[in-house]
Amino acid sequence: MIVSTKLGRFVRKATAGAVGLAAGLALVFTAQPALAGPGGLPGLDVSHFNSPVNWAAVASSGQRYVYVKATENINYTDPTFAANYNGSYNAGIPRGSYHFAVPDASSGATQANYFLAHGGGWSADGRTMPGAVDLEAHSGHATCYGLSQAGMVAWIRDFANTYKARTGRDVVLYTGSGWWNPCTGGSNAFAATNQLWVASYGPATPTMPAGFSIYTFWQWTSTGRNAGTPGNTDLDVFNGSDAGLGRIING
Repeated sequence: MIVSTKLGRFVRKATAGAVGLAAGLALVFTAQPALAGPGGLPGLDVSHFNSPVNWAAVASSGQRYVYVKATENINYTDPTFAANYNGSYNAGIPRGSYHFAVPDASSGATQANYFLAHGGGWSADGRTMPGAVDLEAHSGHATCYGLSQAGMVAWIRDFANTYKARTGRDVVLYTGSGWWNPCTGGSNAFAATNQLWVASYGPATPTMPAGFSIYTFWQWTSTGRNAGTPGNTDLDVFNGSDAGLGRIING
């Protein structure tokens, strides 16, 4: 199901997806501010569609982390990226950036390098999460971007390998089962190395993409409400404890 636009992305989650969580993290159950959410540490993700964000209000609402849209393809940088990325940091909220992939436009390595050149990096400052790549359908493009399943897996590997070579961190994979399963054939090639950020709305537990057995982040709604963010907001939970989130942040 193709939906509107995800925080900074031009098309909202066509489906739900996920990336592996470091083993051994115990679930903790925390109430989501304003809108009751599933168990886990609450977080959100934003783009220019959510701006302007009052980051002091977001911090006061109890959100523990945020992902901020940085780039798309090799010709777009979110105009509110700097304000959101720096604003969340200054409010004491750990943050990471994400790239909206357009695999029929350029190679995985080319897009990873563009992402890294425009805010997608990682630093060991205790407040920066590894970057994420958003893998979903895009309006105006074929659902799987005209690539075969093997070709899509190769594109993702090219992006992931480039990101790790330059940062030392494995990129987080954001995706949903409705896109991942047909476009990669349900590949398990990344389950042992890359954290999964799954997009899955509605059910009490997320619908997992084939090839993954556990998620690290779960985007559980795209129409949430939260103090400091105007309008519909993507709300997430981290599948672990504060200590576990610290391990994700610090590598």
